[in-house]
Amino acid sequence: MTFEEIKALDEQYVMHSYGRFPVALDHGTGATLWDVDGREYIDFTAGIGVTSLGHGDEGWLKAVTAQAVKLGHISNLFYTEPYAKAAQKLCSRTRMSNVMFGNSGAEANEAMIKLARKWSYDKYGKGRGTIITLHNSFHGRTITTLAATGQDKFHDYFFPFTEGFRYADANDLDSLEAVAGHDVCAVMVELIQGEGGVLPLDKEFVQKTAALCAKRDWLLLIDEVQTGVGRTGTLFAFQQYQIQPDAVSFAKGIAGGLPFGGVMAGEKCRDVFTPGTHGTTFGGNPVAAAAACYVLDTIDTKPFLEAVCEKGRYLCQRIEGMELPCLGKTRGLGLMLGVKVKGDRTNRELAARLIENGLLVLTAGPDLRLLPPLTITREEMDKGLAIMKETLS
Repeated sequence: MTFEEIKALDEQYVMHSYGRFPVALDHGTGATLWDVDGREYIDFTAGIGVTSLGHGDEGWLKAVTAQAVKLGHISNLFYTEPYAKAAQKLCSRTRMSNVMFGNSGAEANEAMIKLARKWSYDKYGKGRGTIITLHNSFHGRTITTLAATGQDKFHDYFFPFTEGFRYADANDLDSLEAVAGHDVCAVMVELIQGEGGVLPLDKEFVQKTAALCAKRDWLLLIDEVQTGVGRTGTLFAFQQYQIQPDAVSFAKGIAGGLPFGGVMAGEKCRDVFTPGTHGTTFGGNPVAAAAACYVLDTIDTKPFLEAVCEKGRYLCQRIEGMELPCLGKTRGLGLMLGVKVKGDRTNRELAARLIENGLLVLTAGPDLRLLPPLTITREEMDKGLAIMKETLS
């Protein structure tokens, strides 16, 4: 089909809940994509951090195909091997206790919220279900995760929102303590605020928050939907902050492109969910779990993760070295990067220009966001950087 034919179908039959760029992508290899007209693009987005091993990875394809031929789906009423192996790999590499699998980041955060509230109910009874999150955070688009999100612009239209959330300022322990109370059961944070602008939290603030949670007997919940699975240069970002959370959500890059996610629980709340208290039909799907096993085995090696950090440093140095009039400093960890936007052009305008010229990028807050595949090559990075320089000079 041509671009215009695809666009016409979208206009007629698809709800317009996305502001799409005028590109219809068709196939890809590594961090390089081609549209339906055969035009090449360098991918600095990885499907918003999802295609962690790039496009068309042979090992990933073999793992997915082999499992799809064997068993595509059977439900959680029965045991299957792939999800059990994926759970073992996650827990053994993070010192977490057990896992509940789902399908998406918002669903993972919903599960984590339910876990915290049931843990508190089981221990303290009713009246202790409030969760503190941070201003500028983003935790998903369901009614409850929108309520958990600390940005006013997400708190419109869908009334009534779920109650039980209060918001503190990032990197400000006094602000966090000011909104605390006897009704609090947990604190939930992103270690790098992704949709808010790729803003890393200060390590000292995170560690003091962890200490406060331990003192008050609150759970420490870490939203690693975007930061997890090698994106920041460690398997999970919390491993760089020297903390041990009570629960961690994950999704996006875990299955390299298939819908998969979940929440890991620490020992304190490993037995909170009992049969019937939470569930999802597709959670732990054998094909997605097989993909997750392959992704975890591929990325969780010291050379691979060191390369992620090196690639991130290279992109930052090159972008800042261009001294482009519309871009400023870079920030982030590993290959989760934000780039300051300056001048009269908005980040959306800059992104549109870059995409038009063959470089796929993202926006976050007022700035640009880069989430390339973790396997991106130096040649692909250089091609993308050349497009950036030529387009924005």
